[in-house]
Amino acid sequence: MKGVIQVTETIAIDEAEIQETFVHSSGPGGQNVNKTATAVQLRFDAAHSPALPDDVRQRLLRLAGNRATQDGVLIIDARRFRTQERNRQDALDRLVALIQQATRKPTPRRRTRPTRASRQRRLEAKRQRGQTKRLRRAVPEDL
Repeated sequence: MKGVIQVTETIAIDEAEIQETFVHSSGPGGQNVNKTATAVQLRFDAAHSPALPDDVRQRLLRLAGNRATQDGVLIIDARRFRTQERNRQDALDRLVALIQQATRKPTPRRRTRPTRASRQRRLEAKRQRGQTKRLRRAVPEDL
């Protein structure tokens, strides 16, 4: 039943690249959670995946943050639902969403200069704060 997961028009991931392990879940489910392994731990080796272009791979690992190991393996934990199947789908959807987010190139920041009016407002506010602090000082008693 292993197939291909279409992430974008150009990126498709082979399901063989994804490992799923099932663990006991906490949360809703009553006594059922004590006897069934419904939580899903999805592992995807992003660092060595042939499906990902280099720029997408770098952005994906940066976006993943703590969810990525030192070796570049992405770990997604899904335990939101009571059934194993819904948790599997949730983990897969989150992986696809993360990869789709990594495909978008960030727009470069364009440097701007503060307007003259904004600089004047800032300096006036600084003068005002300084004036307030000067008024709070103790009055010298040698008068």
